[in-house]
Amino acid sequence: MRTGQVSFGGILKEVNLAYVPEAKVDNYVIVHVGFAISVLNEEEAHRVFDTLNQLNALDNPDGDLP
Repeated sequence: MRTGQVSFGGILKEVNLAYVPEAKVDNYVIVHVGFAISVLNEEEAHRVFDTLNQLNALDNPDGDLP
């Protein structure tokens, strides 16, 4: 079973790479329940990060961390 370390905002987690055999070091991946399920290019990854930041701002309008 091929695995790799993924950084989630600086927190490293080991994930299964079975569904993305094309994944390489420094790639961006979508992870669901411990499995990398898709490889993203840098532009796509930044769009995802922007959307997640916007959603976080909606949940925390005062800028408080959960």
